[in-house]
Amino acid sequence: MNYVALKMLIGNRAKYLGIIVGLTFASLLITQQSAIFMGLMTRTFGFLSDTSIPDVWVMDPKVQYIDDLKPLKETESLRIRGIKGVAWAVPLYKGLLKARLPNGAFQTCIVVGLDDETLIGGPPAMLQGKLSNLRHSDAIIVDGVAAKGRLANVTRDGKRVPLKIGDTMELNDHRAVVTGICEVSRTFQSQPVIYTTFSRSVAYAPPERKLMSFVMVKAKPGQDLQELCQRIRRTTGLAAYTKNDFKMLTVRYYLKYTGIPINFGITVCLGFIVGIAIAGQTFYNFTLDNIRYFGTLKAMGASNRLLLRMILLQASLVGSIGYGIGVGVASALGTLSGKTELSFYLPWQLLVFSATAVMLICAISAVVSMRTVLKLEPAIVFQN
Repeated sequence: MNYVALKMLIGNRAKYLGIIVGLTFASLLITQQSAIFMGLMTRTFGFLSDTSIPDVWVMDPKVQYIDDLKPLKETESLRIRGIKGVAWAVPLYKGLLKARLPNGAFQTCIVVGLDDETLIGGPPAMLQGKLSNLRHSDAIIVDGVAAKGRLANVTRDGKRVPLKIGDTMELNDHRAVVTGICEVSRTFQSQPVIYTTFSRSVAYAPPERKLMSFVMVKAKPGQDLQELCQRIRRTTGLAAYTKNDFKMLTVRYYLKYTGIPINFGITVCLGFIVGIAIAGQTFYNFTLDNIRYFGTLKAMGASNRLLLRMILLQASLVGSIGYGIGVGVASALGTLSGKTELSFYLPWQLLVFSATAVMLICAISAVVSMRTVLKLEPAIVFQN
């Protein structure tokens, strides 16, 4: 009977292809939009992903997410170093400063100031130069995408010349020399990222009483991180989060206070509705077109359970094909957009989510068709 069910399905080429196209479009829309949403969310904490060495991040208690900068006194890092369970604690500066390029143009950049002695918190990968070059006079390290894009030198004829080691710029009227090019994760605002030392970043920044953004902490071996965070909170009165907790704090902020989840949620729901509308209607019409065959099988003694199994087999087949094509196209588009501003992140959990959505569409379509088959009278085969 499985062979008969597949022959019935494939025999009507127009409706067979129509169902697959509908499910492919639904799968593509659900997978691609969800992957873009996931990519945007990962960009919100991209800086945390790049800074993998610290176990705990200490900040002002009012900080709501990674870019909500509320400066601390530099002496806080000394207090934290004396807390039980802390292996080391170093300061970090993170802020937005305007860079003046050689052609006179201005560009807002994310400036990261690393501990002068250890340079902990540096970029995850160096494309040119070395991290230790930051110890040179007026040294900075620029991310590679910005060096070729927003920070590139533009000649009079409009040609972009990428920044290279030895080029100079100004940060808040201070001379800065490029001593390295690095690779970093894209930020949510897609602004250029510049690394320098903590003391130099404080000199670049507008004068304030407090300028340290975070204290990065490494726990001693065997130390429970949650327990250490609680100890730091009790001792200093500051907020302390593990890296994963800080990521979730950032994601929750964007989910709660921005329209991103609503916008992408509407698109995903639209894909689901379109899939039900196209695939469901086409599958229902396909069942009606083959109602005489189902009636013949029923007259020959086929049970309702057997007929329902045939419909489920048909729905599962077209669902699997449509899902596979849709996810394949979405993955290809994501791969092609890998070096663009478009964010795209496709974890296995998202594949399970899109597969569940497509199977649910197929199940709803099959249920609509099942009602027709269950009410079918075998005598229909003898009608003109």
